[in-house]
Amino acid sequence: MDKRWDRLGDLLVHYSTAVKPGERIMIAFVELETYPLVHAVYRACIQAGAFPQVQFLSEELNRVLLKYGTSEQIGWVPEIEAHGMEWADVYFGLRGAHNLDVFWDVPAEKLSLLRRAMGHISALRWQKTRWCLMRVPNAALACQAGVDEETITDMFFEACFLDWPQVSLEWHRWAEALNQGREVCVVGEGTDLSFSVEGRTWEVADGHMNMPDGEIATAPVESTVHGVIHFDFPGVLGGRLMHDITLCWEQGRLVEARAATNQDFLDAVLRTDPGASRVGEFAIGTNPAVTHFCKDILLDEKMGGTIHIALGRAYPQVGGTNQSAIHWDIVKDMRKEGEIYLDGRLVFKNGQFLL
Repeated sequence: MDKRWDRLGDLLVHYSTAVKPGERIMIAFVELETYPLVHAVYRACIQAGAFPQVQFLSEELNRVLLKYGTSEQIGWVPEIEAHGMEWADVYFGLRGAHNLDVFWDVPAEKLSLLRRAMGHISALRWQKTRWCLMRVPNAALACQAGVDEETITDMFFEACFLDWPQVSLEWHRWAEALNQGREVCVVGEGTDLSFSVEGRTWEVADGHMNMPDGEIATAPVESTVHGVIHFDFPGVLGGRLMHDITLCWEQGRLVEARAATNQDFLDAVLRTDPGASRVGEFAIGTNPAVTHFCKDILLDEKMGGTIHIALGRAYPQVGGTNQSAIHWDIVKDMRKEGEIYLDGRLVFKNGQFLL
C-alpha cells in the first residue's frame, strides 16, 4: 500500500480535525477504491483513542434507488445517515470518484429530488460535527480530468501536503485585506458581477474542512448581487455537466439562467426551494498544486487563480443568512482573463492576488 495514505490519514486526524481521545468518529467510505484511505484514517483514529465507525456508500447504489425507487423513497432523508451526524463528533467524507454518466438516463426531476434529500444530510453535517471532505483519486477521476491515474494521484497528494502553517499565514493576510472592503466587483469573459460584503467576513479554508484545501470565501449580501457571470468550466452536480452556464441577477433576484447542456436539470435545481437561486458563497481558489480541472468541485474549487460561487445555502460563520437544501459550487477560471475590484481598487488580476 502506498505509504502516502498513512501520512494523509495522520494529517486528517491530527491536523484537519484534531481528533481527541473518546470522541465518536463517522467515516463515510464512498466507492471501493477508497479503502486504503479508510484504513489509514481508521488506524489514526484508533491510535488517537477515538471510537470510529465506517459506513459504505456508492453512487452505483444511488443509481439503483433512482432507477427502481418511488418518489417517496428517492426523497426520503436516510435516517441512519442523519442519526450519524447527531451521534458523531467528527465526520470524514472519503469520497471516491465515480463514473459521471452513472445517472445518464435518470430524469432531471428525480435527480433533483435526491439532491434535496442529500442536502439535508450535508446541512446536519456542518451544523452538528467537525468535518473534513475529500475526493479520493482513482481511475474514474483521472478519466474526468483527461490525464493518467498516476498524474492525478500525484497532484492530489502534492495539493494535500502543502506546508499548511506557512500557506495559511499568507492566505490569512489576503483575507484580512479583503475584510477591509465593502463592495466587490468581478469582471471577466462574459462577466460583470457586483455585490456588497458589508457586515460579512472573509474566511480562510486551510485544510480543516476539505483536503486538499485552499480558498478564501465570504457570503455576499444576498439582495445586492447584481449583474452577470459566465462560467467557462462546466458546472457539475449529481453527475450532470452543464456547459457554458450564464447566470444573471438583478438586486439579488435571479432573472436569467441558461446552459448549453442539461438546461432541464439546471432549471430543476434552481426550483429546489426559494433559496436555491440566490448566491450563498463567493470564493477565490488558492491552492497552487491543483492544476488540472477534474470536473469535481472538491478539487476544482481549490484551484489557484479561479473563483467560484455557490448557489443556495450560506455559511453563517461568515455572516451568511441564505437558507437552502442545496449548496452548489460552480467554478470560473480567472487565470487568463479576470479581475476583482474591492471598493474600486484592483486586488486580483489574471489569477494573482495584488495584495
